[in-house]
Amino acid sequence: MSMPSIDALTIASPARAVPLPAPSTPLKAGMLLGSVAPTAGGVAACVQALGLALQAPALSHHVEIFSLADHDGSLDLSGWGALDVKLSRTTGPRGFGYARGLSTAMAAADLDVLHVHGLWMYPSVAARRWGAARHAPYIVSPHGMLDPWALANSGWKKEIATRLYERAHLTHAACIHALCDPELEAIRAFGLRNPVCVIRNGVSPLTGDAVARPAWRVALPPDARVLLFLGRLTPKKGLTNLIRAWSAFKQRAGTRASAWHLVLAGWGADSYVAGLRSLAADLALGTSVHFIGPQHDAAKEATFDAADAFILPSVSEGLPMAILEAWQHGLPVLMTPQCNLPEGVSHGAAVAVMPDVDSLTASLTDLAAWPPTRLAAMGNAGRALVAQHFSWPAVAQEFSAVYQWICRGGDRPDCIDVW
Repeated sequence: MSMPSIDALTIASPARAVPLPAPSTPLKAGMLLGSVAPTAGGVAACVQALGLALQAPALSHHVEIFSLADHDGSLDLSGWGALDVKLSRTTGPRGFGYARGLSTAMAAADLDVLHVHGLWMYPSVAARRWGAARHAPYIVSPHGMLDPWALANSGWKKEIATRLYERAHLTHAACIHALCDPELEAIRAFGLRNPVCVIRNGVSPLTGDAVARPAWRVALPPDARVLLFLGRLTPKKGLTNLIRAWSAFKQRAGTRASAWHLVLAGWGADSYVAGLRSLAADLALGTSVHFIGPQHDAAKEATFDAADAFILPSVSEGLPMAILEAWQHGLPVLMTPQCNLPEGVSHGAAVAVMPDVDSLTASLTDLAAWPPTRLAAMGNAGRALVAQHFSWPAVAQEFSAVYQWICRGGDRPDCIDVW
């Protein structure tokens, strides 16, 4: 039996042509995402930073944020500054996020262009409806959600969503955004022939608010060395293998390993985090593996400042903000090739590791033998790399050029890949 197409059911109000703004007029851009909560991970942080950079005087676009409201209505929007954030209440399963008022809110904004962040939820349906009704372009940033590992995770659900609405949403996008060349390859492998812009993420300037040592660090011995993981606690981050490798490292490296502590900062599904805690306890790592929970804003900066090195053993990523932030704080980084930041290795700011237990164990053993001078040199290289190549104003300039191109035509930006 063939499945019905949601796209066939989304013919709303009669379509109308929208006149293009004059070339000298800044655009009205909308950012659409599933959640603006800090626990939504790096996507919300990227949208916030990009929106502020697009709205800054250098570009002067008007940016409005559209997202889904948390059920408890407790979101703190103070960090979004001058950005206008509109939240729509959801009904039904939060994993899909149906929000009756979302389409109405976007239609009332009279946008020139819509930028969709993320896939597999009702905002994809709302974006397709908006584009069809308004005859206006939208761009989609999958944020790694079309990578092979991501597609295979809960794959049957995503196959249903693809047939019902997601492929139509993606196919009708004026442009798709890839964070890196491997994501571009994944987008093409999914069968999409749209123009694709390849634009990296940026990193926001440090606030300078982190002055006190965090409580978790005060609780460790004064001479402790800290290897930090910070991010969402999910299977794709490779944390089970990391904990197993940490146990093997502690046994193999002897006294060189004794000073090192693994600090896992972040949040995740209760059952998964409980499994990680149980694994660490079963391996008798209770004195050297620490779960410190989510860290945001000044607390996050303090946590980076209190670490000696950073690790991200992921099996799938788009472009991880946590690594850029670690470099910004002068931390040497251990990362897998799946983190899609090879320039970190070529610039001496990172060491490539593989996500299996044996490779992680060997890399951790090497780390414990590095002299302080090597750690400092790698940290300095990371700071320089971020300063030169990952600023949000530069990223916003590239997106502005893409928005102008899909709205007004003209010369194709250099970042665009055309099939």
